Amino acid sequence: MSFEASVDEYIFRVDAALAKTLPGQRVVPQTLHEAMHYATLNGGKRIRPLLVYATGEVMGVDVALLDAPAVAVELIHAFSLVHDDLPAMDDDDLRRGRPTVHRQFDEATAILAADALQPLAFEVLAGGHTPEHAQQRLAMVRILARACGSLGMTGGQAIDIESEGQRISSERLQMMFEQKTGALIEAAVHMAAALATDASREEHLALAGFARNLGLAFQIRDDLLEIEGNTETIGKSAGSDAANDKATWPAVHGAARAREDCERLYEDGITQLTLFGDRAEPLRVLAHRIVWRED
Repeated sequence: MSFEASVDEYIFRVDAALAKTLPGQRVVPQTLHEAMHYATLNGGKRIRPLLVYATGEVMGVDVALLDAPAVAVELIHAFSLVHDDLPAMDDDDLRRGRPTVHRQFDEATAILAADALQPLAFEVLAGGHTPEHAQQRLAMVRILARACGSLGMTGGQAIDIESEGQRISSERLQMMFEQKTGALIEAAVHMAAALATDASREEHLALAGFARNLGLAFQIRDDLLEIEGNTETIGKSAGSDAANDKATWPAVHGAARAREDCERLYEDGITQLTLFGDRAEPLRVLAHRIVWRED
């Protein structure tokens, strides 16, 4: 079966695992738990969990071992989106076609829901399975922690906020993208690879190159959709980056250059997978799905 045919099955799998992981909505404090469910089980494309499963297929990892990193990376992603949407950050009213968490509930509940999702991700990575996987779980905790810290996603968001209304260099813009968006995409790939105990250094380097290029291409594509799409299609407020005077790839380089760079980075990422031959089909299929999506 091709990976494309397995995508819906994997999305169903991670959604079921997320629902099982989250505290029940009737568990006290109920409103907090309702907000956590609302933030997480909201029809997302599950790009990062799919990267975990695709990398696992390429590296021959048992799918049962991949559920924990798939759930963990999506919990961190959901946490980041709740914070991104807050009035102090991007001040967005819509996320995936629905009111953002702070609009559906309130600002304090949104902050607390995001704060609760983050440690839950690490609890998932640390627990379960048999003792012989302890070393791999420790490696995954380290990978994900670094990806969402000040040298990763959170740092990238800080650069994003500092850069509003400014004309920044292409080097600083790339750093922002690599941290804010790319770090979590790279973590999804690296966590799955960490479970492949017989992986070679060359394989790890190839996957790292693929993930880095994919993360940049993904964010550039996101920037393009934000100016070329519409609110109904992309599921969030179209034009909000321009309204907030955000530093984006089209703003710094122009839309034509952004499209060229997106395609180049995508092709460079695919080239990194040459080492794996036909085994890399899941990552090739997923990369095309991620970068050339319509929304």
